[in-house]
Amino acid sequence: MQQNNNHPLMTRLLLLLLTSALAGCATEPPSDPENVCSIFQEKKGWYAAAKDAEEKWGSPVATTMAFLHQESRFVHDAKPPRTRILWIFPGPRPSDAYGYSQALGTTWRGYKRATFNYGADRDDFEDAIDFVGWYNNTSARQCRIRPDDPYNLYLAYHEGHGGFNRRTFKNKTWLKQVAQKVSAQSQKYRQQLDGCESSLRRRKKFLGIF
Repeated sequence: MQQNNNHPLMTRLLLLLLTSALAGCATEPPSDPENVCSIFQEKKGWYAAAKDAEEKWGSPVATTMAFLHQESRFVHDAKPPRTRILWIFPGPRPSDAYGYSQALGTTWRGYKRATFNYGADRDDFEDAIDFVGWYNNTSARQCRIRPDDPYNLYLAYHEGHGGFNRRTFKNKTWLKQVAQKVSAQSQKYRQQLDGCESSLRRRKKFLGIF
């Protein structure tokens, strides 16, 4: 009887397809980015990562999540839109910002050196939210911004610590409007968390046992 050697090959192909599908689901942005409770219920492990960043760096969950909402809408591989040449042809991107936090390559390398987190990736949620917490903690120290002041923290996030201290945002009305938007998003997330965080904490504690 002739053996069918196609079964192992078919099994490997099916496993590859399944792995690819699961990876795609894991990196899909949340279905309702305006509701932080819905985000954390949909994305297993995100609340634990956000809470760990808060406990480590002192930047509230609502603030770090509002930053990621503004920067990438939780798209893991987000990049700045390309410039246009003669209003038609796609040109270069304005920067190498990438990932959930839209961190620049140089800033990300500084984060990895400062935290010894050399394996950190900009398209990994846990690393990205830890980066935002770290950056806000640095802003609080170097720019004398309160940890519960998302408006000024975002200005420092966008302009850099030196730029914030030089007040380079002073005449950037558009940037101040964005910072106000981030502040409002943070407040909305904070209000939403008031209604669901107790259950999220219980789930984090339960999963932490294993």
